[in-house]
Amino acid sequence: MSGIHVPDAADLGLRKIVCHRQETLSEAGKVPGRPILQATAAAVLRNPWIGTGADEDLAPESRRVAPRLAQLLTDRLTAALGGSDRIEAFGKAAVVGLSGELEHAGALIHTPYFGNLVREYLEGTSVLCFADDRAEAGQPLMVPMWHKTHATSRSHYQTTSVRVGDAPAPDEIVLVTAASTGPRPHPRLGDRTTDPVVTSEVLRGVKA
Repeated sequence: MSGIHVPDAADLGLRKIVCHRQETLSEAGKVPGRPILQATAAAVLRNPWIGTGADEDLAPESRRVAPRLAQLLTDRLTAALGGSDRIEAFGKAAVVGLSGELEHAGALIHTPYFGNLVREYLEGTSVLCFADDRAEAGQPLMVPMWHKTHATSRSHYQTTSVRVGDAPAPDEIVLVTAASTGPRPHPRLGDRTTDPVVTSEVLRGVKA
């Protein structure tokens, strides 16, 4: 596809790329004020740290692999959602197979070599919210998202589900980026800037 980054799959240990897009047309019997699109892009790759010990330095391989995966996955998201300027919320996740450490998932997503570049490519400033897990193939993962420039905007707190039927294999990692073009349908919970001050005093006089 024109404009889509195509990586060296063999060098990165990539087995497949899985992308999904969904559009919310109605919620609670009412059409949202504007169409809301969500998309996920997942890379299934060989775990580069399989067979290493708990004292292994994970940074060299993170520096080599994570930046290219960030470009790969954000290219897919922007293509699916019509450009980075249309994206309002984002998130990231990783699932490591059962032969790997949970830290191997973190070595890809909890590093500036991935997160900083995802934020740059999607034109965000917020810290990316995240999920990580170790699981068998086909295990669903809920990926959280929030506003890419206003992380405390409650309207954009949302999740999307990712599942790759045959991954991760025991020696694989599934790396995910997610994005949305808008908030939850019909957001009306207010925001931290307008919330009243609430403390445990509100429980005084409340019957159990």
